Amino acid sequence: MTALEIRNLHVSVADQSILKGIDLTVKQGEIHAIMGPNGSGKSTLAYALAGHPFYEPTAGQVIFNGEDLLEMDADERSRAGLFLAFQYPVAVPGVTVANFLRQAINARRRAEDPDDKGISIPAFRRLLKTKMDMLGIDHKFAGRYLNEGFSGGEKKRAEILQMAVLEPSIAIMDETDSGLDIDALRVVAEGAVRLRNESDMGVIVITHYQRLLNYIVPDYVHILMNGRFVEHGGPDLALKLEELGYDWLRELYGTPEEA
Repeated sequence: MTALEIRNLHVSVADQSILKGIDLTVKQGEIHAIMGPNGSGKSTLAYALAGHPFYEPTAGQVIFNGEDLLEMDADERSRAGLFLAFQYPVAVPGVTVANFLRQAINARRRAEDPDDKGISIPAFRRLLKTKMDMLGIDHKFAGRYLNEGFSGGEKKRAEILQMAVLEPSIAIMDETDSGLDIDALRVVAEGAVRLRNESDMGVIVITHYQRLLNYIVPDYVHILMNGRFVEHGGPDLALKLEELGYDWLRELYGTPEEA
């Protein structure tokens, strides 16, 4: 089943063209890695798909589970099953992880049915404990204020827990490996893979480095430069980048300044 189909997508930020014709199809259960040097447009793609107002689609189409994604507001995209794991999650003082997740579930349910009373506290506790056990997360984690005083690994672990509870059909992980030591990276990556295996979730992994892809092994690797995909392949393409860097691609396709 095709969950996400991007067709000739162009995106501008502050009237500057960043993405210049992106085509990508992600099916349920697939893992796609998007790699590329700084300034190539990787995070622009993530934010444009999520509905950030600063990222303006100027051409193209995005079909998500049969619907026009670009016609939806950001909250509608979330309810439809799209999830963005941020590179730098923000703290929400005074709101526990558990309360945040319960409110997220209830907001989704009430948007679908205004008369819905929301998930009961006992049912939510059972759900949350089940998901935390699946991911190997201590139950005490649920009582902490969201991202306040969290280490980099704890912030990313909280986002994996959000994915587990909300069960998106497509999750976009924007440089999830940023700021993580090797142990935290392994825990977060293994959690994401476990969710993919449990729920057949499609995953888009945006990263600079092969080290994340040692744990989240992609089905497909796409190289983004100058706002366009220039190379497509399998896991071997990421290994080639690890060995050679981007210079060989710059020789073939030019630098951002030359684009």
